[in-house]
Amino acid sequence: MKYRVNIQKTEEGYAVWVPGLPGCWSQGSSEVEALDNVKDAIQLYLETVDQIITIPRANPVDAFTMGEIIKDAGLTVDEFKEHL
Repeated sequence: MKYRVNIQKTEEGYAVWVPGLPGCWSQGSSEVEALDNVKDAIQLYLETVDQIITIPRANPVDAFTMGEIIKDAGLTVDEFKEHL
């Protein structure tokens, strides 16, 4: 997949960023180096997004389990709600 990048000359060299990937940027002492570096940044960005998406989410506590927790605590449901 190809991404559009913006490149800008700075006092230190060149800054380059990817508008379609918020926070994805790099730099280099030359345009060529900056563009090579941003390719690595894009790859790392996409790998990180893949890892975040594949992290399993915790299962929510269902009503039955919550009822058992409340009962084990020696509370009624109304008493428990008062503590929320």
